[in-house]
Amino acid sequence: MPISHLEHFLVVAQDYEATVQWYIDNLGFEKGPHPDFGVDVEVTWLYLGDRDVIHVVPPRPDDDLRPAPDPDATPEEIAQGSRPIHHIAFRAANRVEMTNRFKERGVIYLEQQASKEDLYQVFVRDPNGITVELNFPAEEAADIEDLAQLALRPENWKDKAPTG
Repeated sequence: MPISHLEHFLVVAQDYEATVQWYIDNLGFEKGPHPDFGVDVEVTWLYLGDRDVIHVVPPRPDDDLRPAPDPDATPEEIAQGSRPIHHIAFRAANRVEMTNRFKERGVIYLEQQASKEDLYQVFVRDPNGITVELNFPAEEAADIEDLAQLALRPENWKDKAPTG
């Protein structure tokens, strides 16, 4: 029984509206249709193209509210990932446009070249403290001088990790 792909992930968001809007404003998701499951639960399905990828719901009234990691984390905290899910990752394009959007909105982010791989990464946190990894082709980082190598390693945080 092989698994073919990730269908979607669901975020139980303490600030439901802010979470939905964060994914729309910062990562370019769009609201889309969802089936009527016959239950009285508010839900928003967020799409990339014609695929639903993220489902967002508010907590149920009887849910225990747990403190979430700080969405305005420092680059060092972002590099440590979130718990219990360390991070979610997306393939992305237009790194400069994306990081400019983050700067305009005051979103803290961390950038790095993934080792010597042909991959450049940007990490952010959503309003629930979920770390989001965006993977770009390395050539999209050709404009960066002294590119941070393995910025996620603690020994590189102070000198190499861009803060956005």
